[in-house]
Amino acid sequence: MTKQTCFASTGRRKCSIARVRMIPGTGNIIVNKKTYEQYFGRLALQMIVQQPFKITGTTGRFDIDANICGGGVSGQADALKHGIARALLSMNPDYRKPLKKAGFLTRDPRVKERKKYGRKKARKRFQYSKR
Repeated sequence: MTKQTCFASTGRRKCSIARVRMIPGTGNIIVNKKTYEQYFGRLALQMIVQQPFKITGTTGRFDIDANICGGGVSGQADALKHGIARALLSMNPDYRKPLKKAGFLTRDPRVKERKKYGRKKARKRFQYSKR
């Protein structure tokens, strides 16, 4: 580990942006001044947040303080996962191979398609009426 004690990074997904600060600690994850169990109610979202630590074998070794804005809870959980993975990478470059193989360093580019004129949504059309 390098001399630096605080590692900061940014994770993004859809419209969500997660600003992550990682410091050596006991594994507390604080998201918008709440514990991540309170913030992400569903167990599946909590597991998504923990994935980078499980891949690198660093569960319970770092405290995370994150500010997340924009999007919904699913996008926010993925943004936090992306931010944690990038912070782990800045802390130790040896984690690049497992994190890259798991796909945690790649920003998911999928976003909502814009609505087009003459349509109900991006692709859905108005109902055709013959008579």
